[in-house]
Amino acid sequence: MAYLLRSLLVVMLSGILLTASLALNWFTLPQSHIQTAIPSFIFLIFIQAFVMFYFIGVARLVENVWNVLQSENNLGELFDTPPSDLEPYKKRVARFVHESTLCKRQTIPWTILMLVLGSVGFLLGGAHDTGLVAKIIHSGVIYGFMSAMLIGFVRQWIYLGKSHKLLREMKTLFGMSDDAM
Repeated sequence: MAYLLRSLLVVMLSGILLTASLALNWFTLPQSHIQTAIPSFIFLIFIQAFVMFYFIGVARLVENVWNVLQSENNLGELFDTPPSDLEPYKKRVARFVHESTLCKRQTIPWTILMLVLGSVGFLLGGAHDTGLVAKIIHSGVIYGFMSAMLIGFVRQWIYLGKSHKLLREMKTLFGMSDDAM
Protein backbone atom coordinates (compact mmCIF):
# COMPACT_ATOMS: atom_id res chain seq x y z
CA MET A 1 0.00 0.00 0.00
CA ALA A 2 2.84 2.38 0.81
CA TYR A 3 4.29 1.88 -2.69
CA LEU A 4 0.93 2.64 -4.27
CA LEU A 5 0.55 5.78 -2.16
CA ARG A 6 4.06 6.89 -3.07
CA SER A 7 3.24 6.46 -6.77
CA LEU A 8 0.03 8.44 -6.38
CA LEU A 9 1.93 11.18 -4.54
CA VAL A 10 4.26 11.49 -7.53
CA VAL A 11 1.25 11.81 -9.85
CA MET A 12 -0.24 14.44 -7.50
CA LEU A 13 3.00 16.43 -7.43
CA SER A 14 3.28 16.23 -11.22
CA GLY A 15 -0.25 17.56 -11.69
CA ILE A 16 0.30 20.48 -9.33
CA LEU A 17 3.67 21.33 -10.90
CA LEU A 18 2.07 21.18 -14.37
CA THR A 19 -0.63 23.56 -13.20
CA ALA A 20 1.93 25.96 -11.72
CA SER A 21 4.07 25.80 -14.88
CA LEU A 22 1.09 26.70 -17.02
CA ALA A 23 0.17 29.57 -14.69
CA LEU A 24 3.72 30.94 -14.87
CA ASN A 25 3.71 30.57 -18.69
CA TRP A 26 6.80 28.35 -18.67
CA PHE A 27 5.17 26.48 -21.54
CA THR A 28 1.75 26.23 -23.13
CA LEU A 29 -0.75 23.48 -23.67
CA PRO A 30 -4.22 23.55 -25.20
CA GLN A 31 -5.56 23.61 -21.61
CA SER A 32 -5.18 26.65 -19.40
CA HIS A 33 -3.87 26.47 -15.87
CA ILE A 34 -7.45 26.76 -14.65
CA GLN A 35 -8.46 23.68 -16.63
CA THR A 36 -5.57 21.69 -15.17
CA ALA A 37 -6.03 23.08 -11.64
CA ILE A 38 -9.48 21.55 -11.21
CA PRO A 39 -8.57 17.87 -11.76
CA SER A 40 -5.16 18.34 -10.10
CA PHE A 41 -6.71 19.72 -6.93
CA ILE A 42 -9.46 17.09 -6.84
CA PHE A 43 -6.75 14.42 -7.18
CA LEU A 44 -4.77 16.10 -4.38
CA ILE A 45 -7.79 15.97 -2.07
CA PHE A 46 -8.32 12.25 -2.64
CA ILE A 47 -4.64 11.31 -2.35
CA GLN A 48 -4.15 13.31 0.83
CA ALA A 49 -7.22 11.65 2.34
CA PHE A 50 -5.82 8.21 1.47
CA VAL A 51 -2.41 9.07 2.92
CA MET A 52 -3.92 10.47 6.09
CA PHE A 53 -6.14 7.43 6.63
CA TYR A 54 -3.19 5.11 5.92
CA PHE A 55 -1.22 6.64 8.78
CA ILE A 56 -4.27 6.63 11.05
CA GLY A 57 -4.93 2.99 10.15
CA VAL A 58 -1.35 1.88 10.79
CA ALA A 59 -1.34 3.60 14.18
CA ARG A 60 -4.70 2.05 15.06
CA LEU A 61 -3.59 -1.46 14.10
CA VAL A 62 -0.45 -1.13 16.20
CA GLU A 63 -2.44 0.25 19.15
CA ASN A 64 -4.88 -2.66 18.89
CA VAL A 65 -2.00 -5.15 19.07
CA TRP A 66 -0.58 -3.21 22.03
CA ASN A 67 -3.95 -3.32 23.81
CA VAL A 68 -4.25 -7.08 23.29
CA LEU A 69 -0.77 -7.60 24.72
CA GLN A 70 -1.41 -5.33 27.70
CA SER A 71 -4.78 -6.80 28.61
CA GLU A 72 -3.63 -10.36 27.85
CA ASN A 73 -7.18 -11.03 26.65
CA ASN A 74 -7.71 -12.43 23.18
CA LEU A 75 -4.06 -13.48 22.82
CA GLY A 76 -5.36 -16.12 20.43
CA GLU A 77 -5.79 -13.31 17.89
CA LEU A 78 -2.02 -12.80 17.85
CA PHE A 79 -0.62 -16.25 18.61
CA ASP A 80 -1.54 -19.81 17.77
CA THR A 81 -0.14 -20.74 21.17
CA PRO A 82 0.43 -17.71 23.42
CA PRO A 83 3.90 -17.68 25.02
CA SER A 84 4.24 -17.56 28.78
CA ASP A 85 6.54 -14.52 28.66
CA LEU A 86 5.07 -11.59 26.74
CA GLU A 87 7.75 -9.04 27.72
CA PRO A 88 9.84 -9.33 24.52
CA TYR A 89 6.69 -8.81 22.48
CA LYS A 90 5.58 -5.88 24.63
CA LYS A 91 8.95 -4.16 24.19
CA ARG A 92 8.86 -4.52 20.42
CA VAL A 93 5.24 -3.43 20.16
CA ALA A 94 5.91 -0.44 22.44
CA ARG A 95 8.53 0.66 19.90
CA PHE A 96 6.02 0.07 17.09
CA VAL A 97 3.45 2.23 18.91
CA HIS A 98 5.99 5.03 19.30
CA GLU A 99 7.08 4.84 15.65
CA SER A 100 3.55 4.68 14.24
CA THR A 101 2.49 7.63 16.37
CA LEU A 102 5.56 9.54 15.22
CA CYS A 103 4.76 8.82 11.57
CA LYS A 104 1.21 10.02 12.05
CA ARG A 105 2.25 13.19 13.88
CA GLN A 106 4.92 14.05 11.34
CA THR A 107 2.62 13.84 8.32
CA ILE A 108 -0.98 14.64 9.19
CA PRO A 109 -0.42 18.32 10.11
CA TRP A 110 1.24 18.85 6.73
CA THR A 111 -1.63 17.05 5.02
CA ILE A 112 -4.13 19.34 6.70
CA LEU A 113 -2.06 22.42 5.88
CA MET A 114 -1.89 21.34 2.24
CA LEU A 115 -5.64 20.84 2.10
CA VAL A 116 -6.43 24.16 3.79
CA LEU A 117 -3.98 26.28 1.79
CA GLY A 118 -4.88 24.44 -1.41
CA SER A 119 -8.59 25.00 -0.85
CA VAL A 120 -8.13 28.68 -0.04
CA GLY A 121 -5.79 29.13 -3.01
CA PHE A 122 -8.22 27.31 -5.29
CA LEU A 123 -11.11 29.51 -4.16
CA LEU A 124 -9.02 32.67 -4.43
CA GLY A 125 -8.05 31.60 -7.95
CA GLY A 126 -11.71 31.55 -8.88
CA ALA A 127 -12.18 34.92 -7.17
CA HIS A 128 -9.20 36.32 -9.10
CA ASP A 129 -10.60 34.97 -12.35
CA THR A 130 -13.83 36.89 -11.74
CA GLY A 131 -11.93 40.04 -10.71
CA LEU A 132 -12.85 39.99 -7.01
CA VAL A 133 -9.32 39.37 -5.69
CA ALA A 134 -5.96 40.74 -6.74
CA LYS A 135 -3.51 38.35 -8.38
CA ILE A 136 -0.94 38.89 -5.63
CA ILE A 137 -3.32 37.51 -2.98
CA HIS A 138 -4.03 34.36 -4.97
CA SER A 139 -0.33 33.96 -5.80
CA GLY A 140 0.77 34.44 -2.19
CA VAL A 141 -1.54 31.73 -0.92
CA ILE A 142 -0.49 29.41 -3.74
CA TYR A 143 3.21 29.95 -2.95
CA GLY A 144 2.43 29.03 0.66
CA PHE A 145 0.54 25.98 -0.57
CA MET A 146 3.42 24.95 -2.83
CA SER A 147 5.86 25.22 0.07
CA ALA A 148 3.62 23.18 2.36
CA MET A 149 3.02 20.65 -0.39
CA LEU A 150 6.72 20.12 -1.08
CA ILE A 151 7.56 19.77 2.62
CA GLY A 152 4.55 17.51 3.12
CA PHE A 153 5.47 15.42 0.07
CA VAL A 154 8.98 14.78 1.42
CA ARG A 155 7.69 13.94 4.90
CA GLN A 156 5.00 11.65 3.53
CA TRP A 157 7.52 9.91 1.30
CA ILE A 158 9.90 9.28 4.19
CA TYR A 159 7.27 8.21 6.71
CA LEU A 160 5.41 6.00 4.23
CA GLY A 161 8.64 4.04 3.95
CA LYS A 162 9.04 3.89 7.72
CA SER A 163 5.43 2.81 8.23
CA HIS A 164 5.77 0.13 5.59
CA LYS A 165 8.88 -1.24 7.32
CA LEU A 166 7.13 -1.09 10.70
CA LEU A 167 4.15 -3.05 9.36
CA ARG A 168 6.45 -5.66 7.81
CA GLU A 169 8.25 -6.12 11.15
CA MET A 170 5.00 -6.42 13.09
CA LYS A 171 3.46 -8.85 10.62
CA THR A 172 6.61 -10.97 10.75
CA LEU A 173 6.71 -10.88 14.55
CA PHE A 174 3.14 -12.13 14.89
CA GLY A 175 2.89 -14.16 11.68
CA MET A 176 0.09 -11.94 10.33
CA SER A 177 -1.00 -12.39 6.75
CA ASP A 178 -0.18 -9.75 4.19
CA ASP A 179 -3.92 -9.14 3.81
CA ALA A 180 -4.02 -7.52 7.27
CA MET A 181 -3.53 -3.84 6.39
